[in-house]
Amino acid sequence: MTTLHDFATLARSERGLGVVSTLRPDLSIHSSVVNLGALRHPVTGADGIAFVTYGKVKLANLRARPRLTLTVRAGWRWATVEGVAEIIGPDDPHPSFDAEGVRLLLREIFSAAGGAHDNWEEYDATMAAQRRAAVLVRPERIYGNT
Repeated sequence: MTTLHDFATLARSERGLGVVSTLRPDLSIHSSVVNLGALRHPVTGADGIAFVTYGKVKLANLRARPRLTLTVRAGWRWATVEGVAEIIGPDDPHPSFDAEGVRLLLREIFSAAGGAHDNWEEYDATMAAQRRAAVLVRPERIYGNT
């Protein structure tokens, strides 16, 4: 049985790279690569997966249809999380997060995905200019061959 821990371990082994799949309006699948990491939900404390994005297609799909699938792999080992996304960002306000809270959340997710930065002010400015958002995933099903 594959667990969230297995998923997170596999993701770390590939520098946080994973594939996110969302549903388009016609219910066909849209997939792209993201940096993701395991993260407790900042409000509920529940274990989950998170990534940061500014992808217009991903965000539009998730706003309308928040179900998604995340897959990570290393060699022939792979793990998938299916779940529901919650978006928090400048265009997706949350009552628990002001602009400063969003800035810190984006940093936390970037770090959880294995990222590091030499200039956090530059990182923050880029995230704000690109109107990046946090995507927090509540896992509902986890499977794979880990």
